[in-house]
Amino acid sequence: MTSTYTVSPVDQPLDGRIRPPGSKSLTNRALVCAALADGPSEITGALASEDTLVMLAALRQLGLQITSTPDNTVINVAGLPSSPALGPLSLDIRNSGTTIRFLASFLSTLGGDYRLDGTKRMRERPMGDLINAIQQLGGSIYSLGDNQCPPLHVSGTGWNGGQATVAGDISSQFLSGLLLAAPRSHSDVTLKLSTPLVSKPYVEMTTAVMSAFGVQVSSPKPDTYHVPAGDSYRGTKYEIEPDASAASYFWAAAAIAGGSVAVEGLSLRALQGDVRFVECLKAMGCQVTEDDACIRVTAGPLQGIDVDMNAISDTVQTLAVVALFATGSTHIRNVAHIRHKESDRIGDLARELRKLGASVDEHDDGLTIHPGPLQATTLDTYEDHRMAMSLALAGLKQPGVVINDPGCTSKTYPHFFTDLESLIDQP
Repeated sequence: MTSTYTVSPVDQPLDGRIRPPGSKSLTNRALVCAALADGPSEITGALASEDTLVMLAALRQLGLQITSTPDNTVINVAGLPSSPALGPLSLDIRNSGTTIRFLASFLSTLGGDYRLDGTKRMRERPMGDLINAIQQLGGSIYSLGDNQCPPLHVSGTGWNGGQATVAGDISSQFLSGLLLAAPRSHSDVTLKLSTPLVSKPYVEMTTAVMSAFGVQVSSPKPDTYHVPAGDSYRGTKYEIEPDASAASYFWAAAAIAGGSVAVEGLSLRALQGDVRFVECLKAMGCQVTEDDACIRVTAGPLQGIDVDMNAISDTVQTLAVVALFATGSTHIRNVAHIRHKESDRIGDLARELRKLGASVDEHDDGLTIHPGPLQATTLDTYEDHRMAMSLALAGLKQPGVVINDPGCTSKTYPHFFTDLESLIDQP
C-alpha cells in the first residue's frame, strides 16, 4: 500500500452490507486453547492479520503442527506436542499486545527458556502487573529492561499455582492471559483483582472460549476467578465471529455519511462486547435494527452524548470521529487505560481531531469533543491500526482528508480500505 491514502467523499447516502473478517480477540484466544488442547482443533472464520500471524508463528516455533488454508481463515492445530520446543527461543511479537500477554502466561506454565520482544512501541507497553502475578503463582519471568516492559525473559518449570492478585486497570489482557494458561498449573489457580477491571466483556469472552474448549472458570466473587488444576482443553471445532471492533467503522460510516449499513454475521448477543457500540450510535440519534443475519445502523440527526466507554474502549476512536458530525459536545470517559495501547489513544487522538477542526478537551480518563467547521488535513496514525481506520471516516464527508501510513491496518484488518471502498461503491 502507498504511504498515504486520500479518502474519497461520498456523494449520496450509503445503502450497503458488509461482513468484516473474523475477530482478532477470538482468534488469538482460540489459538491458545487449541495449542494447549488434548487432540486436534479446527478454527474456522479466523482472522488473517499481523496480530494473528504473529501468534501462529510463535506457536509454530514451539513445535506445534499447524496447517491452514491459503488465506489463513481455516486453521487446524494438532494440539500441544508431547515434547514441545523449550528453547532457548527468541520470539518476535511485533506490536501485538494480545500475543505477548497471552504467551507470557502460556510459556511460563509450559516451562523452558524464552525471550519475548517486539517493536519500539511494544517496549513501552507496561507488563509489570502481569509479571508480578505470574511470579506469585511460581512462574519465572522478568523484564530485561528497567521499566517492567518488554523484552521479557521467561524460564522455569511451570506454575506451582495458588492465589495471585492482578491489576485490572491497565489491561484486561493480563487477566485473560493468566486464565488461558491456568489449566496447566500444578495446582488450582485463584486470581483476585487488585484494581477495577477495564474492558470486562473481553474477560467474559475469554471464559466463553475456554468453556467451548472444555475448561470451566468459576467466579465465586465478582473480583475473583478460579481455575481447577487437572482440567484439560479438548480439541474442538470452533467458529470465529466477525470482528465487532472492525464492524464499528462501518456502522459509523452510516452515521456520518447518511443512509444505512448492515454488518453481517453479528447479533446483539455476540460474545464480543464491542457490538454495544451501536448503543452509542442509537443514543446519538441513529436507528439500530437486528435480524438473524445482521445488525443494521440507519443514520439520523446526530446529537452529542456523555458516555462511559470502559467496556468498549476499542471503539473510542470510532465514536470520537462520529462526534465531529454531531450537534453539541461529546464526552467520552472512564478509558484512561487506552493511553497504553498501540498509541496514546487519548492524547494522540485529541491531536488529530484538532487538525480536523474540532476543539478537544483532554482529560486523564477521556476527552470531550466540541465540533467545529471541518477542514482538509493530513492525519498521522502513530502505527496504530485503529487510528487509521477511524480517522479515515471523517473523509467520507470532508474532502481532502489524507491518512498517513494506511498500511498499519495490517495489524488487524489488512483489507480495510478495499472493503470501505466496496461499501461506498455498492449501488
